[in-house]
Amino acid sequence: MINLEGISPFAKGGNRKCFVHPDNPNRCLKVVHAGLLEKIIKNKPWYKKLRSKNSFDDNLREEKAYTQKALKKDDPNLWKHLAKWHGMTETTIGMASETELIRNDTEIAETLESYLFKNGLNDEIKESIEDFHVWLRTHLVFTKNLIPHNLVLKKEDNRLIIKIIDGLGSQAFFPISNYSTFFANRYIERRIELMWSRINWDLSGRQGNWK
Repeated sequence: MINLEGISPFAKGGNRKCFVHPDNPNRCLKVVHAGLLEKIIKNKPWYKKLRSKNSFDDNLREEKAYTQKALKKDDPNLWKHLAKWHGMTETTIGMASETELIRNDTEIAETLESYLFKNGLNDEIKESIEDFHVWLRTHLVFTKNLIPHNLVLKKEDNRLIIKIIDGLGSQAFFPISNYSTFFANRYIERRIELMWSRINWDLSGRQGNWK
């Protein structure tokens, strides 16, 4: 068991806290906030309360997302834009999803959101986004909405490579895209469209609904 008592997370999201693995600086441990699952279930409508508690657990959903069809292929390019997953790990504050921690030298990689707020939508980042979208279309990796704070930038060969660190998995209620290339392509195009919508919303002052 990994002892995380007294260690501060380097990042916090709405559902999870992220810690640097105390024995491996290149691994991230994501732990669901204490009491969150009970709170989520309490606020759901009655028919959703019939689902198992595990169905609301972001770590278990992430574990399932890494088993999707696209990631079972033996192709090293699959990981060009995706943090690797290293399984579930027991810690003193709860189970953790253990993933690759993207770094640039010793520094934890900057999020796309942070970069955009500082530099805007310049040619460098436009090229990186387009490369990322080509990868999505080529490999049909399913993600939820591609929010800039769930994407980080890895510096490689004087370029910025976008990496997914959160939000992997399908957003679709009926997973028909899992079985049809046609619908998989439509699903990916919708995620790309929404990613641009979110970027433009962020940079325009976040007025109205970003979707």
